[in-house]
Amino acid sequence: MFDIVIKDGILIDPEALTRKKGNVGIVGGKIAAVTQQEIHGYKELAADGKIVCPGFIDIHGHVDWNDYCGGLSLRQGITTTVGGNCGLSPLDIEAFFAAQEKEGFIVNQAEMVGHSMSLRQAVGAVDPQQPATPEQLVQMEALVERAFESGACGLSLGLAYAPGSSDEEVNVLSRLAARYGRIVSVDTRMRTAIDMYSLVEAIDIARRTGARIQVSHLVYQYGNGMMEEALAVIDKARADGMDIRFDSGMYTQWATHIGAVLFSEESLELNSWKLEDILVITGKYNGKRLNPEIYQELRDQAPQTAVVVFTGVEEEIYMALQHPYAMPSTDTGAYAPGEGHPQIAGSFPRYFRQMVGERYELTIMEAVRKATLLPADTLGLHEKGRLREGMDADIVVFDIKKIIDKADFGIPDAKPEGIDYVIINGKLALDNGEIIDTRAGKAVRCTKPVYDYII
Repeated sequence: MFDIVIKDGILIDPEALTRKKGNVGIVGGKIAAVTQQEIHGYKELAADGKIVCPGFIDIHGHVDWNDYCGGLSLRQGITTTVGGNCGLSPLDIEAFFAAQEKEGFIVNQAEMVGHSMSLRQAVGAVDPQQPATPEQLVQMEALVERAFESGACGLSLGLAYAPGSSDEEVNVLSRLAARYGRIVSVDTRMRTAIDMYSLVEAIDIARRTGARIQVSHLVYQYGNGMMEEALAVIDKARADGMDIRFDSGMYTQWATHIGAVLFSEESLELNSWKLEDILVITGKYNGKRLNPEIYQELRDQAPQTAVVVFTGVEEEIYMALQHPYAMPSTDTGAYAPGEGHPQIAGSFPRYFRQMVGERYELTIMEAVRKATLLPADTLGLHEKGRLREGMDADIVVFDIKKIIDKADFGIPDAKPEGIDYVIINGKLALDNGEIIDTRAGKAVRCTKPVYDYII
């Protein structure tokens, strides 16, 4: 007798590249059977005509222990989120994981260690326009090594937030990541919205250090008419033997905090960004467009206020996500209810609706692979992203004909539809859109090299 049986679903196995009708049996948090034979469990979930596949892995998020944000991820079918991106993370990764192992969380959490804001701040490199000193770099090395020993899944560089970071500090820390077999995620150091050199710089990190590179939110970086060129640069690097991958979302409008270097007056002018094209999405001006008075007040008095820049070419979303080494992501953040970007609640349902159900950009098999097996293998999570016996029972059941995002600007946290069940570590966490277990998630420590699992 199984703990849970998912009955009569369309089973998508992105590892074996098979699609068949069958049943999944779960025992003790693991997948115990994937079969076309009749099986029974203490709890049986009807999945007739629905897709049954590994839970989605959001390789680029900022949940970082925020319950509300985690709940929005769960409702999208996300079973594992990867935090600490863009150079911003907890510094004590051991304490972060230990707390989750003790208390549980709404989804599984893996974590990167962030360079450009967290590490630099910790060692006193507080000026984003200035490089770290040799002494500060030595301190950062020790912190990164400690994070990797604790199970951090990678190093994240938010070079746009610390444009003064030296090649030396980037190279030294990236070599350390390479030695541990961990990914280096790069929010590229774009000087302008059409700066292709920043992508070349990210790839040069791989060339100089041997590190595996994951370029962050590619559409936000290069979705302004440059996507074809950006993909050509990535393909050339891969042909040269470098392991370059990337994540990308389902929106062209990108969000960050108003106090970032990106929003200096010089940067606004350089990028031809108009204040009226920037929307405030948190705080007392939530929902309002910037004007000179609001811009100055927020920069001076509330620099952590989040804003969205309305920019980009929509077709480049689909161009990016067709690439064989592209992975869908949310870039989600810890917002209050009613605040934020619709990516926090709509990204993965939107991905499957548009890429598979409406535009036929991807087959269901390829769409599932990009959202499950590819990020699992990128990070070395060898018991996730697979639908076979012995793997972690992180599973999503959804209706490809009905899955739809409802979130939009102004209603950023509206619940999606069409996701029937989400199982995390063998526990039913989401039942027809309703969260019924808020502590099924576990800490995901990366403790083994990824090389044996790269696809």
